[in-house]
Amino acid sequence: MCANQSRTGSKREALTLGEEEIISLLNQAKYLLLRQISEPDENSLRLVVEESIADRTETVSTPDPTSPFAEIRKGASPIKSVEGCRAFKLQWSRYIAYLVTEEGVGSGGSDQDEVYTGNLLRVYTKSHFLDHLSRDTGGHFEPILHYKLICQNHLIDVASYSSPEVRLLSTESGGAKARPN
Repeated sequence: MCANQSRTGSKREALTLGEEEIISLLNQAKYLLLRQISEPDENSLRLVVEESIADRTETVSTPDPTSPFAEIRKGASPIKSVEGCRAFKLQWSRYIAYLVTEEGVGSGGSDQDEVYTGNLLRVYTKSHFLDHLSRDTGGHFEPILHYKLICQNHLIDVASYSSPEVRLLSTESGGAKARPN
C-alpha cells in the first residue's frame, strides 16, 4: 500500500481535507510520478502527480547481464503506483514561468546555497531559479514565489505571485485516478 489510508478516511473525507493537510500528505509520499501537465487557461498551470512506491512484489532485471548496471539493479524493485496511492492536483491561476527538467540531468549541480521548506513540494526563498528570474525578466511588482515539485522522472519549477490551489483527487483500485477538474 502507498499510504496509511486511515489518515484520510473515506474517499469523500479525503476530498475535504484542508490544503495544509493535503500538502503534508504530498510531502510524506515516498515518490511522485507526474501524470499530467497542462495549461487549462492562458498562463495558468495544472499539474497532476501520483504517489508511488517501490513495488516489492516485482524485481527489475537488466537485459544484458554484463552491463555495469546489472549488479546495481540486482534485487531492485520498480517504482510505480499501486492500489491505495493518492493523486494530487496543483493548479496556479497565473504563473510567471515554469520549467520542466528531466530528473537525471536536473539532479546535478550544487544547491547548497538554496533555501527551501518541504520535501517533494518545496517552497524556495532563495534559489537559482529565482536568481534567473530577477536577473533575466522584469516588470515584477510583487514578490515572486518559487515552488518545485520533485517527481521520479521530472523536476518542475514554478514561479508565481500566488500559491497554487492543492487538491487531493479520488483514488480507485489499481492506483490513483485523476478526475477532471
